[in-house]
Amino acid sequence: MKIFDILSLKAFPFTERDKNVFYKTDEFKMRIIELNANQELPKCEMKSYVIFFLIKGEAEISVNNELFVLSEGNCLVSEPAMLSMKAIKTSRLVGIQINKSDK
Repeated sequence: MKIFDILSLKAFPFTERDKNVFYKTDEFKMRIIELNANQELPKCEMKSYVIFFLIKGEAEISVNNELFVLSEGNCLVSEPAMLSMKAIKTSRLVGIQINKSDK
């Protein structure tokens, strides 16, 4: 068991996104995402379920081309989908990828 201080975790740029994973098991992984205003993450096909929790800022998340806007404290849960993201304001999020069960 471990406690993480989400507000102080160091966030790396998209080109080093693997360093943003702060917890990983076979079933799920958690990463910190930090974007400056108007910064975007490119489209990505996710084969896992994804939960995005917006800690601060405001961000748009596209799920299969359907646009959702998250405000501070909002959480979006997505089944496997094509995802992309753009920060409206400088934003900090936690992304949790949950592997789909093979059962």
